[in-house]
Amino acid sequence: MIKTAAASLATLASCLAVTCPALAQDAAAGTEAAAQGVVGEDEEDLGGQISGQIPGQILVIATRIKGQVDTTQPPIAVLDEAAIASYGAGSLQELLASLAPQTGSGRGRGGGMPVVLLNGFRISGFRELRGIPPEAIRRVEVLPEEVALQYGYRPDQRVINFILKDNFSSFGSETEFRLPASGGFTELEQEFTLTKIAGGNRINVTGTLSDASPLTEAERGIFQPTTGALVSGDPLAADFRTLIADSKSAQLNATLARALGAGAGLSANLLVQRDNSRSLNGLNAITLTDSTGSFSRTTLEPQPITTQRRTTTVQAGAALNKPLGGWNLALTADAGHIETKSTIDTRADLSGLQALVTAGSLSASGALPSSAIIPGVADRALSKTDTLTSLATLTGRPVRLPGGEVSLTVKAGFDYSGIETNDTRSTVGTINLKRGDAQGGFSLDLPITSRKEAFGAGLGDLSLNANAELHELSDFGTLTNWGGGLTYGPTEKLTLTASYVAAEKAPALTALGGPTTVTPNVSIFDFTRGETVLATVISGGNPNLVKESQRDWKFGLNWTLPFMKDSTFVAEYFRNRSTNTTNGFPLLTPEVEAAFPGRVVRDADGRIVSVDQSSVTFAEEKGSRLRYGLNISGNFGKPDPAAAQRGPMGRVMGAGGGRPAGAGAPPAGGPAAPGGRAPGAGRPPAAAGGPPAGGGGFRGGPGGFGGDGRGRWNLSIFHTVQFQQSVQIAAGGQVLNLLDGQALDGAVARHAIEMEGGGFYRGFGLRLSGNYTGGSRIDASGLPGSTTLRFAPFATFNLRIFADLGRKEKLVEKVPFLKGSRVSFSVDNVFNAQQRVTDDTGTVPLRYNPGYLDPRGAVFELEFRKQF
Repeated sequence: MIKTAAASLATLASCLAVTCPALAQDAAAGTEAAAQGVVGEDEEDLGGQISGQIPGQILVIATRIKGQVDTTQPPIAVLDEAAIASYGAGSLQELLASLAPQTGSGRGRGGGMPVVLLNGFRISGFRELRGIPPEAIRRVEVLPEEVALQYGYRPDQRVINFILKDNFSSFGSETEFRLPASGGFTELEQEFTLTKIAGGNRINVTGTLSDASPLTEAERGIFQPTTGALVSGDPLAADFRTLIADSKSAQLNATLARALGAGAGLSANLLVQRDNSRSLNGLNAITLTDSTGSFSRTTLEPQPITTQRRTTTVQAGAALNKPLGGWNLALTADAGHIETKSTIDTRADLSGLQALVTAGSLSASGALPSSAIIPGVADRALSKTDTLTSLATLTGRPVRLPGGEVSLTVKAGFDYSGIETNDTRSTVGTINLKRGDAQGGFSLDLPITSRKEAFGAGLGDLSLNANAELHELSDFGTLTNWGGGLTYGPTEKLTLTASYVAAEKAPALTALGGPTTVTPNVSIFDFTRGETVLATVISGGNPNLVKESQRDWKFGLNWTLPFMKDSTFVAEYFRNRSTNTTNGFPLLTPEVEAAFPGRVVRDADGRIVSVDQSSVTFAEEKGSRLRYGLNISGNFGKPDPAAAQRGPMGRVMGAGGGRPAGAGAPPAGGPAAPGGRAPGAGRPPAAAGGPPAGGGGFRGGPGGFGGDGRGRWNLSIFHTVQFQQSVQIAAGGQVLNLLDGQALDGAVARHAIEMEGGGFYRGFGLRLSGNYTGGSRIDASGLPGSTTLRFAPFATFNLRIFADLGRKEKLVEKVPFLKGSRVSFSVDNVFNAQQRVTDDTGTVPLRYNPGYLDPRGAVFELEFRKQF
């Protein structure tokens, strides 16, 4: 077993190091498959019956998979079953994390989680899918931001479409144990999942339990400076300040989907979760002074300063997809209630101790009498958040132009959010914030020229998009969004895009009216004096915030490389200008302190005492960046004839033609395409980690991938370079160049690289991901005591090795329990890399101690997963 694993991993590693032979081999295999005219049994042809066929001729039928997204935008990445399995992910959430280089968006001022589709249709939320095992997924498509428009979303998030297998059933368990290389804490997670898919019907139930122990400052070697001498026997405050809280969590997530007939589908989801956490904020402390000197004293009386939180979450969602003639109606709704109860200890009154010292009845370094310590009264906070999002879209093709069919999406929806807070640290009592958001809008795609329609074919494929929407907010008035775009495909393998977005955004409810709270002993770096202090931080809402105006340009290129099979080059240029942006309070530089007078309170010596960090408005932010990268994949290793026999690759269309099967039940969770039109009938997708356009790749059997037992590898690598990142805090004020030594919320690096790759061969897999952040700096203010901070470049790598023990037939014969099992070992941050931040003297400021920046460091994880 060990020798087999070593041999497989050695083969895998050598393939990743030298890809050219594998590419050549893969290309040859692809040519052979094309010559054989292979068509998957679950695929559908786009051409129908072909007249004039020569008797006995072998035909290759262009195919598509049920559930593909119908769009003129080519995908950024496509994964078939083999590619999905090569990631070794235990859940779709893990798979999404592995796809971060492809799913991340550079649009606007930061991308969020991608829009998630199931079989090409909207669902109520990612909760519907998060518990489905990757083995149930037939294909994954990652699509650009513009595709979000046809599903009723704004074009600022990428789109990921999961296509389910028509039939699948499993019950599985997964156990994960994590331990950092530097010690200090442990994490344990246990998950059980039941999944059944039968045509358009689906049920998925997932239960998860997790437990994490705390990590303290002392365990990472962090000790705050004191104003007096320490006394032997006093407890160390660093032992009672946590970097990672002690936490426990339990979650139950259930989804039920049913086919309603006539291509309609209905799904419902319910999640219940309870989270408990306990964090330590230090000890009661005082500096006592007598004739022998000053002593910094700490005590466990009456108890360490603790914050305890209990959060209960209930969320429910539903989705209905239904064809209406040549149109498709999609209705989604999602509601949630989150209730958080917090108990925050306050500091005890130790002033009586100094009185005893002054009276001569207590030595400043002597034992502290508990009778002189007056316990503080704990603060209590209660927060209740209620949300509702609902959206109805009607999508169809109302008109046919010479260049093809016009696509129209019309949407209407209503969102609600309500927040009720009561905090004894606030002087305003109970706060109730409510917001209703009624919206309506459209997105229109106009085909201009088309090779398929033989209209302007010499020019290639050209289409235009126009979109607009209106929001009426109950507490903030009217907001408008509009935009347009152009998609041009001069060849089948090259697509160029350009799009413009104009949007208005309202500040979040909590940013406007959140309760004012006071938190003592927060570590803050004072850039004016070049020192780290423990200060009181005031947080809360700011009712004077105004709406943000955003203007974005995006230019993109998607090129399926003709000289390398299964490869795509993607390049995107983003340019953003936003005015009146809402932000959290930035780093406390002299420029920030001058722009917001009265926010910082200093003592007579100039040391910070308190900072008001409630939200602020910046006059203008500008940014431009280029993100480009490569997705490549292929097969390697020798074919396994036994694997090909166990997993038939499909059927050959010979004389007489015929139409592949696929007219049965609609995919689970979604109806057939509107008007019977095949999703994905636009421009062919460019594969990355999967097959080229039109197919789902070879349907691998139990013994291997590619249908013939060969291994699968892939690599994605993207580089982002920032050309501009500037902020004007106040109108008419100084413009800060964040790429040249000025800062707001941290140093901004000009260069960043992210990569993810790996492979799988006969039961053994390896994954490697990495992130590189370039160097940067924050310049000194020029005032006495100020210093320049230099942020060194650094790179982190994550490694994962896994073995599908269930694929090893001889091993399963000896140990039947291992059937359907997989074991994996991973290391996050393999080299324990942490960014080094130094001042002018080469010293690391306390606030930038690696324990603060990345308390976890290198973490080992052992996982055992079994499908019954």
